[in-house]
Amino acid sequence: MGTSLGVIMDPIQSISFYKDSTLAILLAAQAQGFELFYMEQSDLYIDNTGPKAQLRPLKVFNDANKWFELGDSRDAALEEMDVLVMRKDPPFDSEFIYSTYILEAAERRGSLVVNKPQSLRDCNEKVFATEFPQCTPPLLVSRDQERLKGFLTEHQDVVYKPLDGMGGTSIFRVKEGDQNLNVILETVTKQGTETIMAQKFMPQITQGDKRILVVGGEIIPFCLARIPTGSDFRGNLAAGGRGVVQPLSERDLWIAQQVAPTLKERGLIFVGLDVIGDYLTEINVTSPTCIREIDNAENTQIGKRLIDAVRARLDQR
Repeated sequence: MGTSLGVIMDPIQSISFYKDSTLAILLAAQAQGFELFYMEQSDLYIDNTGPKAQLRPLKVFNDANKWFELGDSRDAALEEMDVLVMRKDPPFDSEFIYSTYILEAAERRGSLVVNKPQSLRDCNEKVFATEFPQCTPPLLVSRDQERLKGFLTEHQDVVYKPLDGMGGTSIFRVKEGDQNLNVILETVTKQGTETIMAQKFMPQITQGDKRILVVGGEIIPFCLARIPTGSDFRGNLAAGGRGVVQPLSERDLWIAQQVAPTLKERGLIFVGLDVIGDYLTEINVTSPTCIREIDNAENTQIGKRLIDAVRARLDQR
């Protein structure tokens, strides 16, 4: 058997062929001779002999009518996989954490896991950004509703968002004097039982919420600016924003350079930084997207770069 790569992802039959980043990664791996295997989160398990999964051989095709083919399933030890790529989309919940425990057990037995399971747990996509205060806007992480109200009083126009979501879900923009403030905070904090993030609203969102990709510590020189529609302040593509590929600005590059060395140290091989205006807002480590949009516009071959970075780490072993 050649070099094997197992992917843990959402159901492959349900992905968007034209913009799915996991498919881009798998096409690049297959082109470089990797033997592919497919798993969903529910296929992972541990028994007395170690971490295992019910997996299926996978072939992928750059064809909108048929982009995958699966073979017969079998149970196997996860360490049979040279590489395991965790591409399960958020929410980052207890089940996601349990999956990282199983993947970490495979890592101890010799598999390279992308991204590193410990770092998937440690680096919450919102809170991780607070490690780089020189890059972030005014923010607050709390579940105390009076403290969160005080943040609004100070900054007048803010965004409240949960710490475990994706795609712009459950994000609220609130201005001072909004009579819905109490119910919004009760909803987002679930009556004060869950911690959230507040950030000062940045009007530069009209120019786009920029997704900057970092692969193996190297910064991709183009980003996808996700621009809101006139009826919604959110730029997320899932919330109806439109994507425009553009070169990184000097400030974009500076922000990425601040973060990239830490990503490499923590075994975060593929990461997406979100930048609005001059500020870093999130660091996406679980299942970053936008490969295909940037590749289609600029032929950046991000999937290939990622597989090259994976091969380099395998060679180091």
